[in-house]
Amino acid sequence: MTGLRAAYVLGAGAFEQIYGPAERAQVRRWTDGEPPFLTAEEASGGIGALEDVEVVLSGWGAPVMDEAFLARAPRLRAVLYGAGAVRGFVTDALVERGVVVSSAVSGNAVPVADYTVAAVYFSLKRVWSFLRTSDPAGEAAVLAQVPGTYGATVGLVGLGEVGRQVCHRLQPSGVQLLAHDPYLPEAVARELGVRLVGLDELFAACDVVSVHAPLHEGTRGMITAEHLAAMPAGATLLNTARGAVIDPDGLLRVLTERPDLQAVLDVTEPEPLPPDAPLRALPNVVLTPHVAGSLGRECRRMGAMMAEELGRLAHGEPLRWPVDLSRLDVAATP
Repeated sequence: MTGLRAAYVLGAGAFEQIYGPAERAQVRRWTDGEPPFLTAEEASGGIGALEDVEVVLSGWGAPVMDEAFLARAPRLRAVLYGAGAVRGFVTDALVERGVVVSSAVSGNAVPVADYTVAAVYFSLKRVWSFLRTSDPAGEAAVLAQVPGTYGATVGLVGLGEVGRQVCHRLQPSGVQLLAHDPYLPEAVARELGVRLVGLDELFAACDVVSVHAPLHEGTRGMITAEHLAAMPAGATLLNTARGAVIDPDGLLRVLTERPDLQAVLDVTEPEPLPPDAPLRALPNVVLTPHVAGSLGRECRRMGAMMAEELGRLAHGEPLRWPVDLSRLDVAATP
């Protein structure tokens, strides 16, 4: 079997993060020698040779693959993207060329789902409230209001890869699952064990609402102050998607007016928040600096997935994680 001609084309820092020694060794099984590494700037500027490259192994920091890029890579037929959202580099020219794109979005979803489920359980045990008090009387008051997991209602805004993984993890705990996703077929919702509802009903009914909707023009500011104000007493809002899905002014206003509500925000609008942002001062807000996605060794999972895809290409097999490039209008921004 003749090896594929490949190249790594991505950000300098992301290369070592995603494609470690084990992942590069796996890639070499299917390539014609050691693939060269080019930064996005080198590839876009014509410094590196792409004339014979059939497959680009990429990740964060990928160059925009427009007509100029494709002119330098006339034999390119596949991009294996060892990260999540692909909207940052996919262009009409890439689609028209018929280049197939595979993404490790399902691999990047694993740590996000893990973070979310941990936050859901902490929220249903009122852990955030206990962290704010060391007074036995205050702890006793919080303890009396702990809802627990069994029979609790959890709402998911968006049932893409992360939302679906969250569903699978939460089901054994006995929570009831509601979801809002206008693109999800009812049959798929039934398979996931969730009931599809409108946003108004979801926010009014749930002990915890977790946001997983992609950010695009149809979802920007989709969650309003009215939705947040309708949440039950003691409810928790989680956001690991994008901060701009929630109206930032409405978020601040409702959390200020409703100290009984809790917010756990891994993403914000803007991001990062300025040091003097009022949201930072609210006692009912937990902020983490966009840590839910792949970090450290978790990034190598995505590289391994793309190395596996390269093996499928080498054997003429269908890709396992192809991206439907016709639906980028409702896909996540990078």
